[in-house]
Formats: sequence, C-alpha cells, structure tokens
Amino acid sequence: MGLDAPTGTFAQLCDELVDLPIEHTDLAYEGMVWNVRRDRVNLGAAGSVTREYLEHTGAVLVVALREAADSPEGTDDILLIRQYRHPVRSFLWELPAGLLDLAGEPPWEAAARELAEEADLIAGRWHVLADSYASPGGMTEVIRIYLARDLTSAALTHAREGEEAGIRPLWVPLDAAYAAVLAGRVHNAGAMIGILAAWGSRALAWETLRPADAPWPEHPAYRI
Repeated sequence: MGLDAPTGTFAQLCDELVDLPIEHTDLAYEGMVWNVRRDRVNLGAAGSVTREYLEHTGAVLVVALREAADSPEGTDDILLIRQYRHPVRSFLWELPAGLLDLAGEPPWEAAARELAEEADLIAGRWHVLADSYASPGGMTEVIRIYLARDLTSAALTHAREGEEAGIRPLWVPLDAAYAAVLAGRVHNAGAMIGILAAWGSRALAWETLRPADAPWPEHPAYRI
C-alpha cells in the first residue's frame, strides 16, 4: 500500500470523536495522581449506561534511534530501559516516557525533557511515530510516541528517585526489539507500539512520519 490519498477500505479506517449526551457526572474517587469519574451517558437507542473511568493526564514516549552509521555494530539501535512497575509486579523493558503533567508544556517538549531525565540524551530531530488510547474502555489516557534521532549526550545528568533510580538502559538493534515483541518477551503496550511503528516506518523509508508538532489527537476529556 502506498502513501497516496487513501481510498477503498483504508479510507474508512479513521476513528471518530463523538459527543454523546452525559446526563450526570460526579467524581467517584480522588487519588494521589489520577481521579476516577462516574458518568451516566445516553447511547441513544441502546439507552443510558453508567461508566467509571480513570482521568489521566496523557503521556509521551520516545523511540530514541541510534542509526547504523553511529552504531558500533552497524545496526539501527533503539534505547530501551528496564524499570520496576509495581501494579504488575514486574521489571519491564520500556521506552523513555513521562506524563503530560506540567501545565502549558507542549507534548514534544515533554518528550525531550523525559529523554534527558531518563536517558541523559538530547535529540536533534523529532517526529511523531504513533498515537494511541492506552485503555479506552477504562481511562482517558492518550499516548504519543515520538521518534528521536541525531542523539547526543546531555550536558547534565538527572538525579533519579524511586523506581527511576534503578533504571537500566540497553541499546538494542531495532530488528531484535521487533522480534522480541513478536515472541512475547516485551509486554509494555507503549513500547510494543513504538517498536512496531518504528520497524514499519523504517520499512517505508520513514515516509509515515509526522512533524513533531502534529495536531494532538482529538479527545473529549482534554485538548492540548
């Protein structure tokens, strides 16, 4: 499939934002970072239903790519980090990532900040790889995954605390990361999407990339 104007079945594959009537809403639970909201929404002919969901700030993830010309092995390498995630009681291989929790900070600047804080890296080129609703049946979180290239070391290193203090970085050939996802060895959803999107976009000579400041996905809970 080429990248010309979409036609046929492909043209139909585009999610659509709708504004269904919310008959009642209240805060079911106020948490340390996120809240749980309870809505009664009118589905039309299907009647009204009550749904609870997590209100999430949104997040950004970074596929930091060290291209073959700069790799000791002559391969396209991406940076993965190993970090403890308590809800699933696991050390997971992930992409550098962080929340959109600073008021007024553009998403691409948040991505650059997180790359510096978690990986001590600065990127000269930024593009959007993919956007995703993390778990649309239960939370409002939107994640945007960036491709970062032309990497250099940050002048200052970040003092990491909590789970971040134990971060273990690893440069992995993109082909090996792709194979690990398909083999069921990597389970973080954002990392899986980023790795698959990067592998697929590279196969199309990166023609699928969008500008770093591409419009944020339409979202009923918030807009950037």
